[in-house]
This record gives sequence, structure tokens and C-alpha cells, in this order.
Amino acid sequence: MKLHELSPAPGSTKDAKRVGRGHGSGHGKTSGKGHKGQKARAGKGPRVGFEGGQMPLQRRVPKRGFNNIFATKFAVVNLADLERVFSDGQVVDIEALRQAGLIKKPLDGVKVLGNGELSKKLTVKVNAYSETAKAKIEAAGGTAEII
Repeated sequence: MKLHELSPAPGSTKDAKRVGRGHGSGHGKTSGKGHKGQKARAGKGPRVGFEGGQMPLQRRVPKRGFNNIFATKFAVVNLADLERVFSDGQVVDIEALRQAGLIKKPLDGVKVLGNGELSKKLTVKVNAYSETAKAKIEAAGGTAEII
């Protein structure tokens, strides 16, 4: 095969819509833009969200609070989930949590919260723990390691 013999797969490309040409194209005269008005001109119409001079919704709705874009966002797992999914003596790390379907993405890390009871001896290796989660893991005979 040579470079000049390459061509796209049949049906994968379409001819460009050639507007304003007449003679059977169906896109002659006003070229599918209707008659006159701002939207018929070159460069298209007003910007996104423009409401013809009326105060736009984005500015009418009251704003509250503050979103800290630098905050660390943890994927959260509860002790009840660990109790349900893992067996006694297992090592629980981020990869094990992902394979068990308890987290989708680790985000900035994984945090274990103390919601629920834990009766199994687990070795848990994640980024953060709540105080109650750490206490319950150690009370069950397991270890809570921070990675």
C-alpha cells in the first residue's frame, strides 16, 4: 500500500453542504437562513444567553455561597460498604475499592467514613479517615494506614 492509494472507508465522508448555489440543491436564494434579520447575516446572531436586552436569566438569579476550586475532593466510602463487600483479613486499597465498584474515580484521594459497623479484620490503605472510622477499624482488629 502506498500513500496515494489511501482513501477513507466508503460512507465515512460526506460532501460539504454547498448553500446558495441553486440548480436543484434546495439551498438556493436565502440559503436556509430565512428572510433578513440578525440571524440571516454573516457572523450569526447574538451571543449565547442573550435575551434581546432583557436582563438574562444568569444575572436575574440570586448568587449565594462560595465554591472553593482548590479544595481536595475525596471519593467517600463508608464502613458499612467495607463490611458488606470485603472478607476477613483482606487488604483494602484504592484498586480493590475500584474493582469492588465502591468508587468510580479516586478524585484527589479516598476517604473512609465511620458510617456503619465493622466486624472484620481489614488492612485499609487509603488517603484519609474520619476519627470514628479509624477507631472502629482498629477496634475490629484491623489497621488503618494512610498512603
